[in-house]
Amino acid sequence: MSENTAPRPSAVIVLAAGQGTRMKSTTPKVMHSIGGRSLVGHALHAAASLEPEHLVAVVRHERDRVAAHLTEVMPRIAIADQDEVPGTGRAVEQGLEAVPADVTGTVVVTYGDVPLLTAQTLQDLVRTHEADGNAVTVLTADLQDATGYGRIVRDADGLVERIMEHKDALAHAAETGDRRYVEITEVNSGIYAFDAALLRRALPALSTDNVQGEKYLTDVLAMARAEGGRVASVGTDDVWEVEGANDRRQLSELGRQLNERVLRHWMKQGVSVVDPSSTWVDVTVELSSDVTLKPGTQLHGATRVDTGAVIGPDSTLTDTQVGADAVVKRTDATGAVIGEGASVGPFTYLRPGTVLGEQGKIGAFYETKNVTIGRGSKLSHLGYAGDAEIGEHTNIGCGNITANYDGVNKHRTVIGSHVRTGSNTVFTAPVTVADGAYTGAGAVVREDVPAGALALNQVSQRTIAGWVQAKRPGSAAAEAAGAAQQD
Repeated sequence: MSENTAPRPSAVIVLAAGQGTRMKSTTPKVMHSIGGRSLVGHALHAAASLEPEHLVAVVRHERDRVAAHLTEVMPRIAIADQDEVPGTGRAVEQGLEAVPADVTGTVVVTYGDVPLLTAQTLQDLVRTHEADGNAVTVLTADLQDATGYGRIVRDADGLVERIMEHKDALAHAAETGDRRYVEITEVNSGIYAFDAALLRRALPALSTDNVQGEKYLTDVLAMARAEGGRVASVGTDDVWEVEGANDRRQLSELGRQLNERVLRHWMKQGVSVVDPSSTWVDVTVELSSDVTLKPGTQLHGATRVDTGAVIGPDSTLTDTQVGADAVVKRTDATGAVIGEGASVGPFTYLRPGTVLGEQGKIGAFYETKNVTIGRGSKLSHLGYAGDAEIGEHTNIGCGNITANYDGVNKHRTVIGSHVRTGSNTVFTAPVTVADGAYTGAGAVVREDVPAGALALNQVSQRTIAGWVQAKRPGSAAAEAAGAAQQD
């Protein structure tokens, strides 16, 4: 095994049972999202990076809903239920029951609401734990304000002697006047690597005799030391890795921190981000070098942008593929494919199923849905194309629409290659316009148009002289017409 490769733990247990009342939400806390994944989704991806033999999540609040989400994110996960006994010690005890009794080695415990915890940090934790032969290894961080966190109490050798919970530290200070535990700034993240055999011995013996009346997982550390086991730590300099989201403010701040990291990663890979403060990119997005993201750009889901493309300003792309050297500005697109060298926008709405070919164009104030547009074809402005197929190098005039719905069913329009359509043409589907055909301005195409034909159905213009002055006397238009006639 190479020095940089972390050994595989026997199990990872992710605690996801909390209600999260401070979120003030009908959505369970761990299912709130930042950066394109739920909080617990981020936690599971980090845990899965360890390639554990067993991956377990402990649930309670909104059990069925959370369990369904967990299995959607990570199908191979095992679900364990926490009972009425409170505390992380009891949660881990029940999580361990989902792991085969003969499993030995390392068990990692982490949380479902720490989305910025990285795979690298977890790998460092496991590597150190096993290399040093520790009974317990705890991930710690140094905080300016340690309120709410358990304090790391060290012995004379610098090893972890115990963890004192915040309320217990306050109670000790109130009873004795000794504030040394309250003033400790090194805190417990709640993330551990344990020896599996130690956990199986210690967890059933945990007591609820403490200020909070809970089974503290931290008490396992004292039991390990009492057996002569080594209890040590791995520290992280990045305190955001151990921050959880307990309310909407913290959720927003974690989202901002995550986005900064995502953008920093892509800028290192050669992506230009003009204004990082107004640019949001999900962790699931893929970008190539020499992509440019202009202000107000949001990229979500399975969006992929190839080399040289320019996105923005003010564009939101979800599950959309953008080809090399394409330009997309002031556009909202979902489930679309934009070809190499194509142009989209401004003020364009691409709905699912839109496929724009190479060098194609969908211009200003256009909406598309379930439409395939061939190479070099242009839908320049002010129109709608839905349930349609358009060939190559066709020019669709201003104000064209495909009338695809008859009130009961949707129908398709097929327009060939090298077609030219006049302004305000309406295609009443189902209808086919063959290669090289033309339509006149204002045409309503109800029947198929053969190749090379011109479709017209307008009546001759009729002009009634003096109508305005006769029918709208005294109006501004009548006065203007009279003045013009005198000239």
